[in-house]
Amino acid sequence: MLQLIKSRFQKSLFNLPKFSILKRNLNLHEWQSKTLMQKHDVAVESFKVADSAQGVYKAIKGMDYPSYVIKSQIFAGGRGRGRFVENGFQGGVRFAKDAEEGYKFAKKMLGNHLVTKQTDEKGKLVRSVMISQCMNIKRELYFAVLMDRVSQGPMIIVSPKGGTSIEEVAEETPDLIARFPIDVDIGPTMEQKKKIAEFLEFNKSLFPKVSKEVQALYDLFIATDSSLVEINPFAETKEGDIFSLDAKFNFDDNAFFRQKEIFEMADKSDEDPRETEATKMGSSYVGLDGNIGCMVNGAGLAMATLDVLKMYGGEPANFLDLGGGASKTVVIKAFKILASHPNVKTILVNIFGGIVRCDMIANGILDAVKEVGLDVPLVVRLAGTNVEKGIKLMNDSGLPIITASNLGDAARKAVKTVKSFVKKKLM
Repeated sequence: MLQLIKSRFQKSLFNLPKFSILKRNLNLHEWQSKTLMQKHDVAVESFKVADSAQGVYKAIKGMDYPSYVIKSQIFAGGRGRGRFVENGFQGGVRFAKDAEEGYKFAKKMLGNHLVTKQTDEKGKLVRSVMISQCMNIKRELYFAVLMDRVSQGPMIIVSPKGGTSIEEVAEETPDLIARFPIDVDIGPTMEQKKKIAEFLEFNKSLFPKVSKEVQALYDLFIATDSSLVEINPFAETKEGDIFSLDAKFNFDDNAFFRQKEIFEMADKSDEDPRETEATKMGSSYVGLDGNIGCMVNGAGLAMATLDVLKMYGGEPANFLDLGGGASKTVVIKAFKILASHPNVKTILVNIFGGIVRCDMIANGILDAVKEVGLDVPLVVRLAGTNVEKGIKLMNDSGLPIITASNLGDAARKAVKTVKSFVKKKLM
């Protein structure tokens, strides 16, 4: 189960140390990322954004280039090879020679669901497209800045093989990836920028431009509190210019107080409303495919709960990490979020009472059961401060709460209640 969770939620770049899976990151659409890059003096192509075919037509009429690129704006990679569910149209990225052709492509894209290698079979709804000038690309390279746990600071990662999956490059040709740990107090040195330019096989005449772009991208990374700035492709044109043509940004939630303007750019339309609600109360929510809802407090406890459930034949429907703030009010809100998942047939609570006592958590659970009116079985395992008081409160409540002595016992009971619940529903 641990491998499943890692592969689904922690697809990191070429086996670098991973970030906490319970840390929800803010993602930006490509046009938003490029707006941000423009603000920080990173070279990007001319572009506009539109949410209607008519808007695309007007945008191209207002631009003067030989050809244009129409890009679907969704939170998923592989758009160029994607397929639209409703009309079978191939390609979420298309080249248009004029406004009429751009209008035609936009009609096929907007309001339809695009399926790529990074989406499920339902795809992602395309609500907007980006229109940009078609660049005369000579080479496609890869550039990224991210936070590295091993070196305990920023790291720049580059490859001369861009425009494709960097994970595939790492697996098939790892020698084509170079890593440059950066001293956060100094930033990338001239020597490092020279080595980056050499590794990316730039002509020496372009070294000053490379140095400028590397510095600008690093400065952007620092100024915006990013956890990842990924440019793919980082392109060299036939005219000898360097552009960041596609970008992915991740921003840690902890940066909110400094980066309110960036966080206000978030597109909530593509986000699970349960995740949004959990974030508002300072918790983390992740939806899964099973039928057992999990409430935990702490990333390690979450992983252990999912692993043990899987070991006993259970399938988690989601997990909600309360973190350290498992107060009565938070627990009540958490139950409402978990119970709103249509596939949940049982809820398993596995909480360690440290900062917050188990008897306080138990009272929160009792109030939540009364207020929410759960119509699915509830299994609770508590450990830590005042655990005996907490268990007694629940056992004496007269409410249909199944208590467990340890995690294995809780997982076993949760799986059993799911089977009984499903069987009862079928009768």
